[in-house]
Amino acid sequence: MNHQEMFQKLTSRFGNSIVESKTEGVIDPYIKVSASAITEVAAFLRDDADLQFDFLMCLSGVDYGKDVIGVVYNLFSMTHRHKMTLKTEVTRTAPGVPSVTHIWPSANWHEREAFDLIGIVFKGHPDLRRILLPDDWEGHPLRKDYKVPEFYHGMRVPYE
Repeated sequence: MNHQEMFQKLTSRFGNSIVESKTEGVIDPYIKVSASAITEVAAFLRDDADLQFDFLMCLSGVDYGKDVIGVVYNLFSMTHRHKMTLKTEVTRTAPGVPSVTHIWPSANWHEREAFDLIGIVFKGHPDLRRILLPDDWEGHPLRKDYKVPEFYHGMRVPYE
């Protein structure tokens, strides 16, 4: 199944929840979904016989700037040997996205990393806490507006 067929299948099933499809001028074609529909769409992508996206290769948090942060899901079907890039976006002031850990258990640590470094709050995540930084670290270092603190517990940051 090619990208256009996947897009048409999702659009016919989910309507306006499928925001955009982009194939021109990008390395990996992608389909953008509204954040509120991500779990429904993800479950459909996993369970539909024509799609069977049973493998979440990667989940990444992205700061696009101008108050937009997003999540990129790279999916693969072991059965059909096809792949898809799925995206969703939220605002920096309301960075909540439903968790997909109950659909793809491998999302667990990926979502924790995106929470830790970008500040995306994955609603329904079973253990959403920092994974790379100390619990008392302030801010999210991969956000474009992040300011590196001069000191952390009396130690100079960054080390020179």
